[in-house]
Amino acid sequence: MSEYPARMIPVYRSIEEIPVGFGPSVGVIGNFDGVHLGHRKLLSEAVAEAHGFAASGQRTRAVAVTFDPHPEQFLRPDIAPKLLTPMDERLRLLARTGIDAVVVLPFDAGLAGLTAREFVRRVLVDALGVLALHEGGNFRFGRQAEAGVEELKKFGAEFGFAVHVHQPLRVHGMGVSSSAIRTLVAAGDVRGARWMLGRAFAVRSTQARGRGIGTRLLVPTVNLAPHTGLLPGFGVYVTRLTVPGSEGGRCFKAVTNVGNRPTFGEASFAVESHILDFEPIELDETTPLELEFLLRLRGEMKWPSPEALKLQIFKDVTRAKRYFRLLG
Repeated sequence: MSEYPARMIPVYRSIEEIPVGFGPSVGVIGNFDGVHLGHRKLLSEAVAEAHGFAASGQRTRAVAVTFDPHPEQFLRPDIAPKLLTPMDERLRLLARTGIDAVVVLPFDAGLAGLTAREFVRRVLVDALGVLALHEGGNFRFGRQAEAGVEELKKFGAEFGFAVHVHQPLRVHGMGVSSSAIRTLVAAGDVRGARWMLGRAFAVRSTQARGRGIGTRLLVPTVNLAPHTGLLPGFGVYVTRLTVPGSEGGRCFKAVTNVGNRPTFGEASFAVESHILDFEPIELDETTPLELEFLLRLRGEMKWPSPEALKLQIFKDVTRAKRYFRLLG
């Protein structure tokens, strides 16, 4: 599951955009929310097999097939999960897996209505010319998720492509999946999420206009703009805030509160980061920011006074600095 350098790869956003004669290919189909270690294992197997075909003289591409929006967001929007990664971030992470191209299929009524056979014929055989597919055992596809990996194997035998079914990856005794990671993040267990993601859970956003609370506490503060994706459960976290720029940008150590800030009266939700190693930097409400969640320190609490909260913040800062010292 080695990571490849960041690079530009073709992204096709419909079946019609896939060039004629695209294949042969080795594919993986999935939502890839989070592009976690389990996804990366499947994708690395596809890349290795594609390279094997290429080494024998048959030019073959490794391709990831995904969907936008997430099928649950189209089929069951009221109960669809908040996602770990928006599509632009997902594409960036997929490009680091070594695959040669991504196909992003618009998930709409037309795609949802395709039978399993129609999906195989139109997408896998006609458009991509697949020689092989790599999937997890719980993979399902076709109208109303009518087919699984056993049906996929039968289609493979019929249309002439191999199907490799992989067992779920386990890390620290836990099965790796996007839904499991979402559960961990929502509960504030960013350490467990990091084990499954293979990196820290991060939110990409911009700066929001704050209420001046950070200034009154004499702690440099950055508030994130409203975020539609998944956020960790209410609490205080050790974080790292990256501001992109020349020479790799600037990375700050921070302590972040996710919650309603109840100590200051009327509840007002915010993701508020107190920077530990602050220095002046150009930053406005359009500057992209990445906030990585490294460790949960405690839950959010209502303190009897701003002074009591200020004292607790200094305790949180001490613990965070110790964490970073141990991190090296």
